[in-house]
Amino acid sequence: MEWDDIVYVLLLFFSIGIGYVFREIHDKESRKWLSSGLGFLLVFIVSGKHILHPIFCTVINAFIILSTDKRKCHILSFFFTFSYLFFFRTTEYFGIPYPPAHTNLIQMMMTLKLVGLAFEVHNTATASRKNGQGDSSIVAEFEATEVHPSFLDIFNYTFCYIGIMTGPYYTYRTYHDWLTYPFLSSAPCKDATIQKIKYVPMFAVLFLIASTVFPLKYAESDEFYNERSLLYRIWYINPTFFIFRMRLYIGMVLSECVCTMAGLGAYPEFTEPSSGHGPTKEFVRLRETTSNSLLAKKVTYNFETIHNIDPYGSDFVPTFRGGMKCWNMCIQYWLAVNIYKRLPRNQFRALITMTISAVWHGVYVGYYLCLMSAPMYLPVEDVYIKIRKDTTGLEEKFWDFFLWFFKMQAFSYMAIVFLLLRVDLTFKFWGSIYFAGHIAAVVLFVVGKLILKARRKKNKQASKNE
Repeated sequence: MEWDDIVYVLLLFFSIGIGYVFREIHDKESRKWLSSGLGFLLVFIVSGKHILHPIFCTVINAFIILSTDKRKCHILSFFFTFSYLFFFRTTEYFGIPYPPAHTNLIQMMMTLKLVGLAFEVHNTATASRKNGQGDSSIVAEFEATEVHPSFLDIFNYTFCYIGIMTGPYYTYRTYHDWLTYPFLSSAPCKDATIQKIKYVPMFAVLFLIASTVFPLKYAESDEFYNERSLLYRIWYINPTFFIFRMRLYIGMVLSECVCTMAGLGAYPEFTEPSSGHGPTKEFVRLRETTSNSLLAKKVTYNFETIHNIDPYGSDFVPTFRGGMKCWNMCIQYWLAVNIYKRLPRNQFRALITMTISAVWHGVYVGYYLCLMSAPMYLPVEDVYIKIRKDTTGLEEKFWDFFLWFFKMQAFSYMAIVFLLLRVDLTFKFWGSIYFAGHIAAVVLFVVGKLILKARRKKNKQASKNE
């Protein structure tokens, strides 16, 4: 394990432990300033002078959000913040030392939070205008989600220690509720943390063993390309993807534990919270619960709002789409509500969304090759889901296994370039296996179409015979 990973894990465990202390701070203002003060300190510890990047980005976004037209502030914030993120990752070309790896994670999360906040402010302003024109259909939801932050509110939200380095993404509204609502005193924060963290030792052991036996560096060596067979190189994407999953499971589960231990993201189950968004219904009852401490103690809570990773679903859900939905769920929510759903309905929506996700991840070609390959596999899966439809027994189980195997191989094929990153390494690897993943997608799509055509012909003939 590299030193950066050790620091990362230690800071996560510290953040989990300190959550108990913050739950005991009942004064809203004290909790707000202490949480942002601790977050600022953590950023300074890992970033040093490079803390100027997140400070500058926060100040400019605060100006955009507070001083520009609310109908356009989200667009201005998006283009400025993502442009600055690109500059942040290319500072060496401008004679500025490249920031530490942890600062990159911090800048990534702040990008989502600040741009997301601008969208929340825009949504509030838009909802206000609609209500002023007599549109009462969204009154209840608007009253539950209105956002009017001050400059200090923006600073405190951005630098709050919860998720400052690792996520998960949570909205300003969720942060505001953490400060205001009494749920953190009533929710089973400790139990929820234990339920999540108990699998981390298993993930850690599997990660250490697999990364020792199948190091990624081996896929960059001359021996790998000169002495290993084509089939071995194709097979090697599986252990590297396994290592990648275990590493992310550790980080994301611990990140969720930071939230659960502090009580952030706790909402009554009757509101049916969703990942990233929070409550989706029963806003009137929610308000009644927040104003009655005795009632708040009687309801059942969950932390679905900050649920960011589903390791079991990621590994065992049979479909590509289903597997994708189990990863970075809160960030997928951000991409869905702020990008995907705002684009015109056409075949390019998924590609544009994946491109923005790649830009957010980094400037390396590997990110783009990985994330922008995802739309290629979706039509293939759709064909075989149609083939599976109306099957039963062993045939149904066969197609379930086929879809699962296809999903895992597609993810592995994409993940290897996500890890290799550099353009020379990514094309060297994919070239060494003759772009097998791309060729397989085309072949499977054609074969699937032929199977469907043959099946339709057979059904048509059977209908005629009857």
